[in-house]
Amino acid sequence: MGMNQTPSSERVHIGLFGKRNAGKSSVINAVTNQDIAIVSEVRGTTTDPVYKSMELLPLGPVMLIDTPGLDDEGELGALRVQKGLDVLRKTDIALLIVDGTAGMSPEDERLEEELKKRGLPYLVVFNKWDLMQEKTADEENSGESSFGAEPEDERHIRVSARTGEGIQELKERLARMVPAGKEKRLVGDLLEPQDLVVLVVPIDKAAPKGRLILPQQQTIRDVLESGAVSVVVREKELKETLARLGTKPKLVITDSQVFDLADRDTPEDILLTSFSILFARYKGNLAQAVRGARALETLQDGDKILISEGCTHHRQCDDIGTVKLPRWIENYTGKKPEFVFTSGTGFERDLKDYHMIVHCGGCMLNEQEMQYRLSEAKAQGVPMTNYGILIAYMKGILERSLQPFPDMAALLEKETEK
Repeated sequence: MGMNQTPSSERVHIGLFGKRNAGKSSVINAVTNQDIAIVSEVRGTTTDPVYKSMELLPLGPVMLIDTPGLDDEGELGALRVQKGLDVLRKTDIALLIVDGTAGMSPEDERLEEELKKRGLPYLVVFNKWDLMQEKTADEENSGESSFGAEPEDERHIRVSARTGEGIQELKERLARMVPAGKEKRLVGDLLEPQDLVVLVVPIDKAAPKGRLILPQQQTIRDVLESGAVSVVVREKELKETLARLGTKPKLVITDSQVFDLADRDTPEDILLTSFSILFARYKGNLAQAVRGARALETLQDGDKILISEGCTHHRQCDDIGTVKLPRWIENYTGKKPEFVFTSGTGFERDLKDYHMIVHCGGCMLNEQEMQYRLSEAKAQGVPMTNYGILIAYMKGILERSLQPFPDMAALLEKETEK
């Protein structure tokens, strides 16, 4: 991924749903002006959700997710439909594409109910409007009209993928629906222009050669946008750099794997936190992750711990998730739990057997997917934390690393008193 591309986790995710033959793929092509979906006259070409990143003006960077038909038949079909519905977990905005000549089917209505229930922003797009108009004209000539009135619901919109009618309006409506949460800041809200931030980045074998991993790139980018100054060092150079800087930094942000070194080498009067704590706060799950870390205190021999990694493509946390964390947990608790590992989009549905879940920072997962995992854990009563927060907790530096966020520190103090 180049530095100029918006990472998928930050894109607005638009899920496309509809029956086979409603013309989902043709609508995607009309909206994006490019033939990227598979368009064919055979019903049900899309058998698995298909992800496509693109710039969609006037909306900006989006991820389009094309799903299998809602009316897929047979046992395999049912599995595909379920996969399609799983996409709702990651969706910021849903588009339900309906064949305008046939109107809404029971499947369409069920999905619209589901969207309402989840409170997801959505539009129902009646496609094939050009054919509807022909049909309406014929009916008017014969004195009957079934679909001449405008759609009653403001969430319903008519388009024709074939003639392009209504497509521009659809794009503009989409742009107005972008969830407000996409404008949150990673670290910028803690900084003033000209503040100095020191980032501690170990160059280890897990980081791809010649590159910084995504959370580091995104943090540096946010520091730059704040007009603040970032100094990036390895953990070995931190102490000397702080001594030579002359100006006291506003904040030191460290990679969790060298948290204890950064803690030792950063004077007490300088705020210290980690990339994973910034990301947990950014994704809105810091409080839950901090509570989750405390589940270590009640761990017994043989308890199951799920260690879940968000990315599969290069397992950049491989050694930390599968080797270091289990070792640290055993050393900290003196217990011998059973570790289960998952990676990528594989995340177990039934979590009740686990004592706790330790997730990676989730930089490759978008917010909806991460929130889904957190809410599943919460609903099933299983504590969930993340790598960096658990490491900080075990090394006794979690409290210090929450000091940059006064509201957070206060909340946890209140809980500790209980």
